[in-house]
Amino acid sequence: MQTIYNPKGQAGEFGEWAANPYKGCGNACAYCYVPNIRFLKMSRTQFDDGAILKEGWIDAFRKKAFAMQRAGQSVNIFFTFMSDMYHPFDTTPTREILRITKEAGHSFTILTKGGSRALRDIDLYTKRDHYAATLTSLDAAVSKKWERGAALPMDRIETLEKFHNAGIFTWASLEPVLNADSSIAVIERTHEFVDFYKLGRMNYVDVKVNWEEYTARLVELVDRLKIKAYFKKDLQPYLPDGYPNAPLRPS
Repeated sequence: MQTIYNPKGQAGEFGEWAANPYKGCGNACAYCYVPNIRFLKMSRTQFDDGAILKEGWIDAFRKKAFAMQRAGQSVNIFFTFMSDMYHPFDTTPTREILRITKEAGHSFTILTKGGSRALRDIDLYTKRDHYAATLTSLDAAVSKKWERGAALPMDRIETLEKFHNAGIFTWASLEPVLNADSSIAVIERTHEFVDFYKLGRMNYVDVKVNWEEYTARLVELVDRLKIKAYFKKDLQPYLPDGYPNAPLRPS
C-alpha cells in the first residue's frame, strides 16, 4: 500500500512528499476533480457523503515513516490531495496520523477547508509545520453554493489567524479561482496573518476570468503589500519578464 510518496505534475507544486489517508471527503465542492479519478471507483455522491480511513493505512504509514527515519530522512509531508484531514466527519485518525508523523521525526503541512475543526490538534504543530487553508471567497453564500460541507470562509480565516498567533507558519491557497475580485479581496483581508500564498486558477470548471489581467492585479497587490507569494505554473506565462516569483516551497 502506498502511503508516503512524491507527487507529480500540478500536485508537486504543493509538496515534495504527500500522503492521502482518507477515501472520500465531505466538503462537497462542486469544482472538485477528485471524484473523476478512475482508480477511486467512487461516484461524486459517494465521495461527498463521507470520508473513510483506508483499511490498514495507518499501520502501513507508520512502517513507512519510521523506515524513512532509519534511512536518515526527515521530510515535510503534505496532507492531503484526495480528501481533507479536517473533513466534516470523524477525524480522530487525523490526530493519530500527525502523532506518528512527529514521532518518526517528520514535519507536516495541512491544507484544509475545515477551519476551526483543526484547532483540536494545534498542540501537535511546531515551527517546522505548516497550516494552510484553501480560500475562494469571503462570502458565506458563495461558499455554501460551491463548498457545501466546508467550514465557512470567516471560520477558515479566523483559524488561520489563531495558528499564526500561535507561532505556526500559515499559508493560503487561492485555487480554484471562482471570481477574480473575490480572490483579490481574500488577500486584502488576510495578508497580515498569512505568511505565504500559492496563487493558481480554475482548471476544471469554466469561469469568466481574464487570467492575464488577473495575474497583473495579483502582481500589483503582492508588490504593494510586500507579501510572499508563489505564482503556480498556470499563471506564470502571464508574469512580467524577469518577475521574481517566490520559491515553490514556503518557509
